[in-house]
Amino acid sequence: MSEQVLEKLIKKVAKLPGLGPRSSRRVVLHLLKDKETLLLPLIEDMNNVANNIKKCVECGNLDENDICQICKNSSRNQTLLCVVETVADLWALERSNVYNGKYHILGGVLSAIDGINPDQLNIDSLEKRLESNMFTEVIVAISATLDGQTTAHYLAERLGKFDIKITRLAHGLPVGGELDFLDDGTIAQALKARNLL
Repeated sequence: MSEQVLEKLIKKVAKLPGLGPRSSRRVVLHLLKDKETLLLPLIEDMNNVANNIKKCVECGNLDENDICQICKNSSRNQTLLCVVETVADLWALERSNVYNGKYHILGGVLSAIDGINPDQLNIDSLEKRLESNMFTEVIVAISATLDGQTTAHYLAERLGKFDIKITRLAHGLPVGGELDFLDDGTIAQALKARNLL
């Protein structure tokens, strides 16, 4: 019975990004080596996150409150809105310490292969934010993949009806690269050298 329980946990851990069956087995065995200081505190933290973390109703970031700390912060530039794919991308831009505006998380990119169309992304809520706020610039900070480029062009067309400058990150980002895997200096340079979309 215990083998089945362990195998079930190992299979679930293996579904996490960057982990396969062998590395997930090592992780589980490592946690079990010292249940009191490793496994049980991790379980408590995971329960705490599951019960207390929610999506920000404005931007889609993760926080303990309905409106995240970034959206609440009145000292941030209220006229800039940076559109990103995921929470991980938002966090990557925040690490650069260059951008001081607001964010909007799309929840992915358009992809014909994966069947992701505009209705499955947070584009309608983006338009509502642009209608009801004083944004003067939208920065499209999407990965330089084929799907990312397609999404950026789609956004430029769809948001063209607003009297807002639409820019994108500079092409210093490697083609095929994803924001979450770039170093802070590259992200900072790309933000500083952004151009019109």
